[in-house]
This record gives sequence, structure tokens and C-alpha cells, in this order.
Amino acid sequence: MANDKTLKVTLARSPIGCQPKHRLCVKGLGLRKIGQTVELQDTPAIRGLVNKVNYLVRVEEQ
Repeated sequence: MANDKTLKVTLARSPIGCQPKHRLCVKGLGLRKIGQTVELQDTPAIRGLVNKVNYLVRVEEQ
């Protein structure tokens, strides 16, 4: 693959009290519990989701 980069995305804050669209973004990233980390491909779609909920997640590039 040309794009072997991945992102480690960790849910740092609870989406309770956030906008419903932001909750769906967190769910779309595959995050459920605070502290949970997922590894995702570094694509524009994933970047968009992360940017939308940047105040809820921590991101590490690899």
C-alpha cells in the first residue's frame, strides 16, 4: 500500500453533553470508553472525523 501511515486515536473525554453529530463521529471512529485506543488508517475521512472531535480525543501519528 502507498499509505501505510496509521493514527492512534484515544478517547480522552466523555461525549456526554456533546452535540449528537459529535457523538456519532466518536462512534464512527470506533471509540466507546474513555481511555480506549484504536489504530486507524490515515485517510482524509478519518482526519475529518478526528478534527471535528479534537477536543475529545488524543492523536498519535505513526
